Amino acid sequence: MSPLTVITYHAFYMNAIKHMSKVHRYYRITKFYSFLKQIAIKGAITIGIVVLVLMGLEYFFIDINGLLDTMVSTYPAWAIFAFFLVSETILGLVPPEIFIAWSAKATNPLLYLFIISLMSYLGGVISYFLGVYTGKIPKIKDNLENKVAIHVVNLRKWGGVLVFIGAMLPLPHAVVSFTCGLIKYNFGNYLLWALFRFLRFAIYAWVLFSIF
Repeated sequence: MSPLTVITYHAFYMNAIKHMSKVHRYYRITKFYSFLKQIAIKGAITIGIVVLVLMGLEYFFIDINGLLDTMVSTYPAWAIFAFFLVSETILGLVPPEIFIAWSAKATNPLLYLFIISLMSYLGGVISYFLGVYTGKIPKIKDNLENKVAIHVVNLRKWGGVLVFIGAMLPLPHAVVSFTCGLIKYNFGNYLLWALFRFLRFAIYAWVLFSIF
């Protein structure tokens, strides 16, 4: 390796270190780490509660496995997928864990899991464009920005990292997506960060498939 190459690599390394140091300092000043810690704790508690509630209902009150089997045999898959898409578009009305458990009972669980993950992803995209459309109506935009003010502030501070948090942790993904559209956050960046939604479903499925 030539001396010039060594110098170039060293300069690149030092610039990367300086950039990371600046990013770390910015996140610390804007209290990102505290926010992330709170959300991560809530996420761990949420999945723990969901699992315990489902196991408790199964043991004491309801045959959840039987209920899920009934859903599979009674309702066509397309209807469940369509309902879930609507739910994920409008504030996540129904916990996605229910649909993950439902997919575990399907004839092809991994395919169904992929489809509901895709529906969740598309639901976020639709929410994004609802935000874009709403942002064109000044009076409604001002009113909604006040209602999602905390997400607007955090999105402007942390950008795509907030989309990642909304995709992975129990921060309403549809609300974060809507806020992105409302303030016209870069759509390409949104799509990339929102892909972590698939990872979230895979992690939850790893837990719930072992139960159901």
